[in-house]
Amino acid sequence: MDRILLVDDDPLILQALTRILKAEGYDVVAHTDPVAASAERDFVVVITDFMMPQMNGIELLGVLRAANPNAVRILLTAAADFKVASDAVNRGEIYRLLGKPWTLAELSACVKQAVMHYHLVNENRRLQKELAEKNAVLTELNRNLESLVVERTNGLLDGMISALDYRDTETQWHSRRVSLYSRRIAEEVGITGPRLDVIEQGALLHDIGKIGVRDSILLKPGKLTPEEWVEMRMHPEFGYRMLSKMPYLHEASLIVYQHQERWDGKGYPQGLAGEDIVIGARIFSVADTMDAICSDRPYRKGQPLAVAKEEIRRCAGTQFDPRIVEAYLAIPDSEWERIKRQVEDMERAEIERFGSPITAPARRQHADKVAANAQ
Repeated sequence: MDRILLVDDDPLILQALTRILKAEGYDVVAHTDPVAASAERDFVVVITDFMMPQMNGIELLGVLRAANPNAVRILLTAAADFKVASDAVNRGEIYRLLGKPWTLAELSACVKQAVMHYHLVNENRRLQKELAEKNAVLTELNRNLESLVVERTNGLLDGMISALDYRDTETQWHSRRVSLYSRRIAEEVGITGPRLDVIEQGALLHDIGKIGVRDSILLKPGKLTPEEWVEMRMHPEFGYRMLSKMPYLHEASLIVYQHQERWDGKGYPQGLAGEDIVIGARIFSVADTMDAICSDRPYRKGQPLAVAKEEIRRCAGTQFDPRIVEAYLAIPDSEWERIKRQVEDMERAEIERFGSPITAPARRQHADKVAANAQ
């Protein structure tokens, strides 16, 4: 039963109000003394007269509001007091004014609306709290799910790159080096946040499409024929098709698709030029060239970093985005040495765990067998 507090220094008015509201089913507590009434708690609606000794109605409602902020406050006022009372309404101290003399219908409707308002506000507050609690649970679940997706995707990426290492690359760990090189260049360009992860992932997976190229072509020790080059040059598209359907890797897949494009439009597979090439692919091409020049290959030794920097500077505006070349050249040599040592430490840790990696000669022997069987 909804509890209503009545306060009026006129006992006759108070008795009449009490009788009316009890008849309508409310639990009523009545006071002629506003000071005694100010100690009341746990009521839904308070109805008080304005002009009373010791404490007027607005002062009483202010006291009650502090201890019972959710209760709905109604002030009974005569016309002479209306200006003072309306100011109190505008300040938010009073929910409704009920002018004297009031009618039974006005009183009944006013109290009914006040009680309804009380319950609606409380229900809204309860629902908001419940929603906040559920949102907190969902947020935590989403955070855990995202963490799991990232963890499993990173595991998938490592597995895919390891699979490619077993089939290709004269130099192991190339993909891991260029992914970190690309991230460092991206930082120098001014890229931050999740976009750095996208660029690192795209660079890491740049050659994943070579999994779709036949061993007889991929591992061929000599030069490729024009026909074989047609298939080899499809590896960016193969990689894009593999990754683009994974929402988490969709942006990275564009880097895979465009990693062989050139700033001047003479690359492949689409012949894109300038800023039509995603920035991650433009960054990757610089990192990839540096690693290709500086890394040892079976047919040559790696060259000094200065040689790579000079070649990249020379090709700015043709093969490479000039702005990215400028950012790359601003990075201290010590950064590239640091990243190279980091990958070497990763390689040593994996060898200690799993043993020696499959060597390039072993992969070439496998390719020779594939070619012989194909004849």
